Amino acid sequence: MNLKHLEYFRVLAKLEHYTLAAEQLSIAQPSLTYAISELEKELGVYLFEKSGRNIRLTKYGSIFLEYVDKSLKSLDEGQRKINDLVSPNKGKIDLSFIYTLGSRFVPTMVNHFLSIEKHKDISFSFSQGTTKRIIEGLKADKYDLAFCSFSEDEPDIDFLPLVKQDLVLVVPSGHPLESYTSIDLKDTEPYPFVYFNKGSGLRRLSDHLFEEVQITPKIAFEVEEDSAALGLVSMNYGIALLPDIWMLKHFNVKVLPIINPPVVRFIYLASVKNKYLSPVVHLFKEFAKHYSKIYPGQIKI
Repeated sequence: MNLKHLEYFRVLAKLEHYTLAAEQLSIAQPSLTYAISELEKELGVYLFEKSGRNIRLTKYGSIFLEYVDKSLKSLDEGQRKINDLVSPNKGKIDLSFIYTLGSRFVPTMVNHFLSIEKHKDISFSFSQGTTKRIIEGLKADKYDLAFCSFSEDEPDIDFLPLVKQDLVLVVPSGHPLESYTSIDLKDTEPYPFVYFNKGSGLRRLSDHLFEEVQITPKIAFEVEEDSAALGLVSMNYGIALLPDIWMLKHFNVKVLPIINPPVVRFIYLASVKNKYLSPVVHLFKEFAKHYSKIYPGQIKI
């Protein structure tokens, strides 16, 4: 069914006059007559009937107009939405991030981004999850960009190291390790751990650290996100390797820097390679890449 013919039909139904409709559409009247005739042939019914010098919709034409009107309005809305999405300063960004970043890092960065006058018409949708789920969402086109851990065996994902994040050992108040000022992971061998599950980006890093010191952690509980691990540690269910995040200060725990093995962990800006990014998504991506330089000392995780 020809989209132009549907638009011609809608205009003619409104004006009920071939000459006036042809003038409004800037086409010759025979072209309009032909288009309506072809539409009627395709539908197998007459859409218009004569009414004096004018025309009017038939019963079938009235029914058809209702659906044509809805369809064309929906298409118009879709076109407006696409125009907004590809506008250099207007549109929506679908952003996903690991749980660690939801309290400070992402809100602070987005606030700085939106405080720029030319960005005021840009909106965000936010989603949190483990690195594994986030990568799946990126590949399924659910998200435009993501802040997450590095994940191996993902050749279609571009991982850009963005921010260094320290990893620390967290122990409950009264624990035998509480008297330490720093920790060698070898000294944790006797104690049970609250450990991240296999969907977390921290799981692979934690496993690697224990392999380096040649011990196997005693896993008492597995969790998906940081606050759950921290809560369990504070209630003396085990000790945990956690990112050095602000909420550690609000629990009754001791935080110990790790001196062995050396720990280097980054938060990455992830996106699908060779995927089209709308202008506003590309704008935020570039902003995120230079965020630490633009606002020195203000990156809080």
